[in-house]
Parts: sequence; structure tokens; C-alpha cells
Amino acid sequence: MDFNDTPEEAAYRARARAWLEANAPGADPRGGEAAFLAAAKAWQARKADAGYACVTWPKDWGGQGEAPIMGVIFAEEEARLPTPGDPFSIGLGMCVPTVMTVGDAAAKRRFGGPAIRGEEIWCQLFSEPGAGSDVAAARTRAVRGADGDWTVNGQKVWTTGAQFSDFGIVVCRTDPDAPKHKGLTMFWVDMKAPGIEVRPIHQMSGGSGFNEVFFTDVRVPDSQRLGAVDDGWRVSLVTLMNERLAVGVSRGPGWPAFLEAARAIPAADGRMALADPAIRDKLADWYVQAEGLRHIRNRTLTALSRGQTPGPESSIGKAVAATQTQNLASEAVEMLDQYGVIDDPDLAPRQGAFQAWFLSSPGLRIAGGTDEILRNIIAERVLGLPGDVRVDKDVAFKDIPTGR
Repeated sequence: MDFNDTPEEAAYRARARAWLEANAPGADPRGGEAAFLAAAKAWQARKADAGYACVTWPKDWGGQGEAPIMGVIFAEEEARLPTPGDPFSIGLGMCVPTVMTVGDAAAKRRFGGPAIRGEEIWCQLFSEPGAGSDVAAARTRAVRGADGDWTVNGQKVWTTGAQFSDFGIVVCRTDPDAPKHKGLTMFWVDMKAPGIEVRPIHQMSGGSGFNEVFFTDVRVPDSQRLGAVDDGWRVSLVTLMNERLAVGVSRGPGWPAFLEAARAIPAADGRMALADPAIRDKLADWYVQAEGLRHIRNRTLTALSRGQTPGPESSIGKAVAATQTQNLASEAVEMLDQYGVIDDPDLAPRQGAFQAWFLSSPGLRIAGGTDEILRNIIAERVLGLPGDVRVDKDVAFKDIPTGR
């Protein structure tokens, strides 16, 4: 494991840092979703003009053809500065690469450039009420007509950004007589097409980032199919691997933020909260976990730097980081005591970051693979333990009990 940049990587980091310091526009403006999207699109276009958008994409996709480590370096440098939020991560990290890998020539020409420039936003339509972590249990049906095109009916749920997305990729059941992993097909869809209805889900954090999406007799041309008929599971693995790598990085306030608050918040006996041995013990645990995660990430970076493909160890990062973020946020709100009930972000410590993550962090243990799914991956693919029992592996999907 090498913790240092190569000379080439160091030079790229210096160029990226200088450009970002000269061009970063600051955080999201206040003004709601419209202002957020406008600022994010403007920033994405500015990065694209300078050659810093999708730097690792092949040049024939419209990218820069840089090594994967260069994309990581730019992301690290960008994270150092306040910039607008990113509604493009799902599209650029998961959806459009899938289209560019298995889509036809027309789709590749149509979608690469606008996606890089932030002109269009994508969402991922996988989860359903009865198919969350088990994506292969999808029941949304796509039936092929005599003209070769498809009619889609069904429901998706927990779709991030669907309310402002232009396009999406959707996994549908096309052969209920085949085992569940072998009867799926993936398509790209226009989110404004007739028959698609998006209903935002009101979350306990106050936001509505997730959505239910209903398909009612939606016509999908066969030209929008991604990959072969009934080969959607193999295609979806491309998307899922990218998703779990992206979600594996904790985006909540880490232990340094907790330490900062503990130094400033008085405890019941008049001393600062940091003097409490129990709080110091928790900080020590979180620090050790954070260092372990850092070294796992360095392992991934080393593989990328050498042109290698990172292994399933990234599942460890997601499993640990999601739990740590939830525990840290819960302990922080409890430590803040009366300061923790302030509902004005301008008055709350760190602009209410701990309160926001207290409400939203449980979702991290579900998004991108539940704790249980990730532990199975770690057990089977990292530790080499026997595979989990799968009694429905060779059963026709139509014959699998629904539990209803």
C-alpha cells in the first residue's frame, strides 16, 4: 500500500487544486430546488469546459480518458471547498456509464455529452415495495408487443431525484417463467413519457429526496433496451457495483466535528463535554474506525493508481461508515442536550448538521445495499465463507411465494 502520490498524480493534484481554488463558486444558494439545480448545472458545465467533468470516461464517451486515480484525486480536492450539491452523481456514476457500455450507438451519441455538461439528470429505477435489497425480485413487467416494442406496468420506490430527472434506467420482469435472475431486462426511459407518475416521499428529516414512481401502460421502444432480452441482471451488476462504491464513503459529520462540539458544549457539572470519560471513549472508538476506513480506502486508491480493479473490500467501508455515522449523530444530539432541540439551522451547532444526520443516517444502512447484504458479500467474497442458502435460485419466478 502506497500512501503517496506518484509524480504524475502530484502534478495533476496541484493543477486541479489551483483550478478549483480559482473557480469554486461556493455552496448551494438559498432559494429551494430550482436555485439548487441551477447552481449545480452551472458548476457542472464549468467543470466540463475546463476538462474536469468525468475525467475518467473514455474520450469517445466525451471524457478525458484519465486513469481512475485521477478522478479520485479531483474528487478529493473538490471536497475541500464549498461547491453546489451534486444531482448528477447517480447519472454520471451509475446510469449513463451503463448506457454507454451496453446501449446502442444512437444512445451513446445522444446522452454522453449532455450528461457530462449537466444538461440532463438521470435516476435509477431498481427498488420496489417487494424488491429492495433483492433487486432480482422485481415485479414491474415489460411485455413485448407484435411491433417489437414494450409496455411497462408496475411501481418503483425510493428513487432518488426522480422528481427532477429527465431520464432513468429501469429493470423490468420480461420472463416470469425463468428463475428470477434470468428473466429481467433493462431499459432507459424518458421520465416525462406518458404513463410515468412521480410521487415524492416526505421523509422524517423534512426532505423529499426519494420518490415512488408508477408505470401505467408506458410505451418503451425496443431501441431503448440496454443489453439483451432477459439479460438485465448482468447489466444491472454494472450499476450496482458503482452504486455501492459511491455510497461507501460517509458524507456525514465525522468524529472531528463531534470533537469540535464536545470542546464547546458545557456538561451538567459546568465542564466542557469533552471532559466526560464516556465521550472520550466514544471518540477513541470512532477515531480507530475512521483510521481503519482510511486504510481500506488507501487500498482502493493504490489499486486504482496501479490500474487494477478494486476488490469487494469496498463493502467493508460502506458497512462500517453507515453505522458509524448513525451512532455519531445519535450521540451528538444527546450530548448537545438543550442545544440539540434548536430547530433553526442558523442557531444550531454546525448549522444543524448533527440533527439532519440523526434523522437521515438510518437510510445509509439501507441505500446501496443493506447491512445484511454487505455482510454476506464480505463473508463470501472477502473471507471465503460458504455462500448463503438460496432456495429460490432455480425456481421459476412465477412460482416463488410472495408472502401475501
